[in-house]
Amino acid sequence: MIRLHHVHQARSMRSLWLLHELGVDFETVVHAFGKNLRSQEYLALNPAGRVPALEIDGKVLFESGAITEYLCDLYPESGMGRVAGDADRAEWLVWLHFAETVTQHVAALTQQHIALYDDTMRSPIVMKLEAARLGKCYGALDQRLHGRKYLLDSGFSAVDVSCGYAVYSGSHYVKPHAYPRLAEWYGLLRERPAFQASLPPEGARLYAQDFYPVPE
Repeated sequence: MIRLHHVHQARSMRSLWLLHELGVDFETVVHAFGKNLRSQEYLALNPAGRVPALEIDGKVLFESGAITEYLCDLYPESGMGRVAGDADRAEWLVWLHFAETVTQHVAALTQQHIALYDDTMRSPIVMKLEAARLGKCYGALDQRLHGRKYLLDSGFSAVDVSCGYAVYSGSHYVKPHAYPRLAEWYGLLRERPAFQASLPPEGARLYAQDFYPVPE
């Protein structure tokens, strides 16, 4: 039994997308964005009170990067991971964890634009800094994609899912179109059926707007 605890468009979308790519049977428990993740019942699954949490074969995993590594090891035939000794193993690990570097900047922007409920709480300086840092991450991905269709020489993998989710969420604050290789890669990812299946239903979005501009 695999059960994913999920908030639409949050980091758990990374795990949801990967599960769809793997083609395995699983259940999804959808939570609202907010304080309900602080319940004692949920904290027993993820002590940080965040998503994702993955229940699998009597175990509970949290942290999306760890979930990605575990699932790719569990289903090596999927080709989503790169096993120890594979020529792309080191790069697979680097870009898997780089996805969280990107997402940290997205999380800071989400806090500023969405989680804080009053304009007096928001910092234009923080928003500008984090948007600039997110742009630098886009630049690193764009450079990596020079001469490559996907992030690894050996083709599509879970690192494209992980970094692809980071760009998907980040695109609400910094559009990828200024980075041509990144934009082309991201366009390919958006066409994947597993990506489409991980999108929220109408009316259930975390991001109420398609884009949140940096304040002047």
